[in-house]
Amino acid sequence: MPAPFQVDVVSPEAVVWSGEAELVIARTTEGDIGIMAEHEPTMAVLATGSASIHTGTETVTVAVHGGFLQIYRNQVTLLSDRAEIVEGNVDEARAMADTLRVAEEEDAADETEGQSE
Repeated sequence: MPAPFQVDVVSPEAVVWSGEAELVIARTTEGDIGIMAEHEPTMAVLATGSASIHTGTETVTVAVHGGFLQIYRNQVTLLSDRAEIVEGNVDEARAMADTLRVAEEEDAADETEGQSE
């Protein structure tokens, strides 16, 4: 059985998910990365997409909108400006599209607000 390690998914608003996992699969700007216990220290830029956290008894899917991934001392941190858990019975593609749509709307609103100042 694989050894567990600590995983935290964090956004500016809250800790989205925290717990022990046996495997994390995330998409970076350089490609997908699989992480198990005792992984080499790594920093990477997260691509917009999903990350899978395998705890041994369940798989948690988290939608992320960019951000950073840090692996250090047997702890993985996914830091994203927007992150949410995708429920198992929800179509992941639809949930991701909704997340991206909201992010784009917020970015457009920020740009419009910046122009009026």
